[in-house]
Amino acid sequence: MNDIDSSPLPQGDLALQTVAMPKDTNANGDIFGGWLLSQMDIAGSIAAAEVANGRVATVAIDGMTFLTPVQVGAVVTCFADVLEVGRSSIRIMVEVWINSRHDGEPLKVTEGEFVFVAIDENGRTRTVSA
Repeated sequence: MNDIDSSPLPQGDLALQTVAMPKDTNANGDIFGGWLLSQMDIAGSIAAAEVANGRVATVAIDGMTFLTPVQVGAVVTCFADVLEVGRSSIRIMVEVWINSRHDGEPLKVTEGEFVFVAIDENGRTRTVSA
């Protein structure tokens, strides 16, 4: 994993944007990490499916570190950067950003490396088509 806070601006392409809602929070009003991870998985799968020209499945997620809490109402933006395309796999870095409530400046929340595999209509691994 890269130095998580070394990039002052998002890397990759916009893959998903959503609003953090009350149903996705803990008792303190912070968004659950699992909800955020699911949004990252969706963002990564969108990017991977474009590369694979079809269906993909998540096979691995590298470690994540949360840098700042996400509160209800925050606009959560996921950026996906394709790192490597193998015979059947696609490795993607997904970054999550929000805007600061104080000054509107972008804040990096977390990043994670996701690996997807291209699958056919039967759920079996297939070659990534170019």
